[in-house]
Amino acid sequence: MDSMVDPGSDYIWDSVETVVSAKGVEEKAPHTDEEWKEVRRHAIMLLEATNLLQIPGRHVAKAGEKADDPKVELAPEQIEDMINKDRAAWIKYAHGLHDATMEALKAVEAKDKDKLLDVGNGIDEACEKCHLQYWYPNENKPQSTPSQRDASRKS
Repeated sequence: MDSMVDPGSDYIWDSVETVVSAKGVEEKAPHTDEEWKEVRRHAIMLLEATNLLQIPGRHVAKAGEKADDPKVELAPEQIEDMINKDRAAWIKYAHGLHDATMEALKAVEAKDKDKLLDVGNGIDEACEKCHLQYWYPNENKPQSTPSQRDASRKS
């Protein structure tokens, strides 16, 4: 994730943006063939990462690596255990990221900055669905307060 998925997706997301500052509004997008080529390289990198994610036995993190935020994220070993218990779901998420990235590649091939901006949301959604399942699954579930739990036990 850290070496291919994050840099690939970040580059795509950052390639088209509107920056509003004290200096005014700046529209950023690829214009030259070389700029479009660089976005394409990152889209291909992200596509290939989705293939690598599907290889059985690949680890989600280096041995001993810790979660960025242990209060929110599961430990890498826990994530990997969940993945191994339901490989079909993991493969489905990898395919979702692949499909969203293919839309980005199509936008790059067409040199369509507006479409590239739009399909970037699909990549984000594909990532977030997987993260909600494996990285921080408790974030997806509303937390009940003690009084709500007590009330539900009484009913």
